[in-house]
Amino acid sequence: QIVLGSDSHSTSYGAIGAFGTGMGASDVAMAWASGRTWLRVPETIRIRCTGRFRPGVGAKDLALHVARTIGADGARYAAVEYVGVDYLPLADRQTLACMSTEVGAKVGLVPPSGEVAATWPVPEWLSSDSDAPCQREVEVDLGSLSPLVAVPPSVDTVVEAASLGDVRVDMVFLGTCTNGRLEDLRAAARILRGRALARGVRMIVVPASSRVLAAAVADGTLATLLEAGATVGTPGCGPCIGRHLGVLGAGEVCLSTGNRNFRGRMGSPEARIYLASPEVAAASAVTGRITDPRELAS
Repeated sequence: QIVLGSDSHSTSYGAIGAFGTGMGASDVAMAWASGRTWLRVPETIRIRCTGRFRPGVGAKDLALHVARTIGADGARYAAVEYVGVDYLPLADRQTLACMSTEVGAKVGLVPPSGEVAATWPVPEWLSSDSDAPCQREVEVDLGSLSPLVAVPPSVDTVVEAASLGDVRVDMVFLGTCTNGRLEDLRAAARILRGRALARGVRMIVVPASSRVLAAAVADGTLATLLEAGATVGTPGCGPCIGRHLGVLGAGEVCLSTGNRNFRGRMGSPEARIYLASPEVAAASAVTGRITDPRELAS
């Protein structure tokens, strides 16, 4: 199906194989009024994955690796299609599809397979031809990836978390349409269990939806986060859009699980925003500096 949204991260619908894309308010209004829209068929950039993630590494790291590889405008008006990720759950597929807009893509697609195909009926015609011609193909060995961080002010300036040295953080933000689902909160809770936030660090957790919030309450995830010292906000975008609940001040440093780190995104243009996974976020909240989560496991 084709799904239009006035949010640029409407590419998230690609997690179930739908053609989800963001448009301006006028374009969306015209689609409401007429039931039609105009689209150019995008070229495909295929991300061919092999292997599996190592502990402490996940879908956010893959998305950041792709951003580093093809650049912030490397997929302009293209369809970014992930193959070889059949074992990934829906939440990880949403992360990949959502982040595709950060490399300029018109749509991000993860063909329905694995958990998704087992949960919902998939039309016979909805499949991916992994050998079809494409504009570009990027091969990724998932087992070779490390926890990654996007350095401000660009999503495609990406380095290994372990290489950053002593980058102190004032705030850690766990949430957004990229990493605010139950699986993301659980990943952070596993690291924070029995630990406390570093002195002077505030951690804001904003579940992506009321359903995620209720599930995190029911299974004890939220209690673990609160016991570590986190603050929980109302489900939604939270401080990602820089309007409330955690707006950054001048000179502050934030480690965010969001999707954008340009100047002024979360408040003051003098603040610095680093992007990473929920695991990196939790580890950084404990140490007070940007940290490879595997450091706490050793």
